[in-house]
Amino acid sequence: MNKTEFIAAVAAKEGLEKKTAEKAVNAVIACIGDALASGDKIQIAGFGTFEVRERAAKTARQPQNRRRPSMSPHARFPLSRPAKVLKTRLQS
Repeated sequence: MNKTEFIAAVAAKEGLEKKTAEKAVNAVIACIGDALASGDKIQIAGFGTFEVRERAAKTARQPQNRRRPSMSPHARFPLSRPAKVLKTRLQS
């Protein structure tokens, strides 16, 4: 399911116009992005958790050129984990 299909499903489920559902979906996505950019952790009961993790810099080697080690930079990346309730729904 892509974003357009998701918006159509939300509109159909709640009896909304597609434009209204699109505004709501975009607002939720923007709020999650803003919170992650500021370093906050988001927990939505029954849905999941969104947070930013940090990976330390480390030394790595190129397989083609084993003599020259290169540095993998320090990185921040978003992480999402589904809620336990959602996991059980997916398994059944």
